[in-house]
Amino acid sequence: MATGKEDDTAKNGGGTPTAPASPTGSPTPEPTFSSVAPPPPPNPKDYISDPKKDRAPLTAEGLFPGRKLTMDGRPYTKGATSATANCAAVTQGGLGAVLKKNGCQKVLRATYVRDGVAVTVGVAVFPSEAAALKAKNQATGGIAPLTGAGVGDFCRATVCLRRSNAIGRYAYFTQAGFTNGKKVTTADRGVFRSSDDLGTFAFNQIYARGKSQASAAAGAPRQ
Repeated sequence: MATGKEDDTAKNGGGTPTAPASPTGSPTPEPTFSSVAPPPPPNPKDYISDPKKDRAPLTAEGLFPGRKLTMDGRPYTKGATSATANCAAVTQGGLGAVLKKNGCQKVLRATYVRDGVAVTVGVAVFPSEAAALKAKNQATGGIAPLTGAGVGDFCRATVCLRRSNAIGRYAYFTQAGFTNGKKVTTADRGVFRSSDDLGTFAFNQIYARGKSQASAAAGAPRQ
């Protein structure tokens, strides 16, 4: 719309241009960036090593879920499960004394079978990572075979394969043998493979417990 007035700004050679106003009439703020790096994600092993952090419920059915498991294409059927605070009562040989000496708080067991081989895996809970490692290193004897739920006696008055390991404040033990009572020899690769499978399964389940708790901590609002 013309007014007939001269544009003094244009006549005088122009002035300093101004930026158009923002829609709100206030200057647009510049983006800001924090110079503080985000904290690293929680380490799952921290949660299965420290009883103050390792607070999730712990049951035999939670640790050994379902009726079957498959390891590298090899299916296993689950038999009975159990949990007890009387750690020595579910052991053979000298393992009970080792668990008691190192402060064992609970043992959770499950038995799995495949192709005539039965494996009982026992997970012992300790008050610290150091105690679990000592129990693993001092282990003698073995975890007692757990029968029931379709699994008969095995590893009674015969030779079986016993193994032990530990992660965090958990030590885990396997007892593997033939369901027909045959003694295990070094040539019985199927027994060794089944022992490996159930040991790996126990490790994975314990680590998954730590991972789940670490993930929950990472997603919790900061105080």
